[in-house]
Amino acid sequence: MRRLRVGDWVEVRSKQEILATLDSNGQLNGMPFMPEMFKFCGQRFRVYKRAHKTCDTVFPIRGRRLDATVHLETRCDGSGHGGCQAGCLLFWKEAWLRPLSSELHTLPGSSGTRNSGENAPNRRTQCTELNVWSASSAPRANDGVLIYTCQATQLPYATTSLAWWDIRQYVEDYTSGNVDLPQMFRGLVYSAYFNLSHAGIGVGRPMRWLYNLVCPLWGGSRWPRTTGTIPKGKPTPKETLNLQPGELVRVKAHEDIVGTLDTGGQNRGMSWDAEMVPYCGGRFTVLARVTKFINERTGEMQEMKNPGIILDSVVCQSRYSHCRMFCPRSIYSWWREVWLERVVPSGFNTDGNTREIKQNENTLWERDMANREF
Repeated sequence: MRRLRVGDWVEVRSKQEILATLDSNGQLNGMPFMPEMFKFCGQRFRVYKRAHKTCDTVFPIRGRRLDATVHLETRCDGSGHGGCQAGCLLFWKEAWLRPLSSELHTLPGSSGTRNSGENAPNRRTQCTELNVWSASSAPRANDGVLIYTCQATQLPYATTSLAWWDIRQYVEDYTSGNVDLPQMFRGLVYSAYFNLSHAGIGVGRPMRWLYNLVCPLWGGSRWPRTTGTIPKGKPTPKETLNLQPGELVRVKAHEDIVGTLDTGGQNRGMSWDAEMVPYCGGRFTVLARVTKFINERTGEMQEMKNPGIILDSVVCQSRYSHCRMFCPRSIYSWWREVWLERVVPSGFNTDGNTREIKQNENTLWERDMANREF
């Protein structure tokens, strides 16, 4: 059977079919099927990315290999994990999906609950829905703190080692449809430039200076891995906008954001990442305020002192990520409000009365910013 590619249509199998693939811990080859995924059973989706590789954020960050796994345009809502607000992209084993034939590709809005046996798992059920729910959390023995288990916490155990220099991964990035040739070329050029600038031969500073000099020619920003100048331990700037889902914001210029960072590249404990640089100057809609999330290394729920902001469609694109370039995981970037500014759409008067809002214009702007190359 042909391997799934980006854009292929699939149908999520029925609950009974999926349970038949799982062990008593609700896992298939170490990958948990989570309670949040049951609601997608019987529905049809296009493949968003082939998840042949991913980034492990549990141990020292590294690239990892997966087999027979894809991402659909589905994210975890945290309902089975204490209300975690990280919004992680879900991993789907191909055994949990039914590829749809070409004649069904014209039915993007349809959903179904077909339970035919074609390509369905065919082994005795070892798992129940209760097992899946029970496996999502358990109190820690020594202190009773609730420890959560999810796809993110289990990634090291559901994957195998992947060296950054293994060229097969980049071939599959292209053949799967995850990455096109222009993206691959730009990524590899940046990687070569970055590694040369850190080769310890005294050319790093001149190379970064040259990058900052010429990047305006293609509409780019300064060197993406620029850190701040505020000494560690000293207060970093704070701004309270009380942004709410649905509001329109503009990401400040890269230079302005760097001014809010300490020498470790953080603002009040939140890291500024190079993958956020392509969105500088763009306008986006606030998707959510993050106040709690599962620490992937410990499994504990953590409360945030200062809420983070998630913007719609603003995700890590792995353009600049060391040893995990082109990772398809698409983790949401988290933003401090000091890095954003509220935008009053052109369809609003200052007295609060609304006129027609140029939604199409804003959408095109967002898409343009998301596709800008640096």
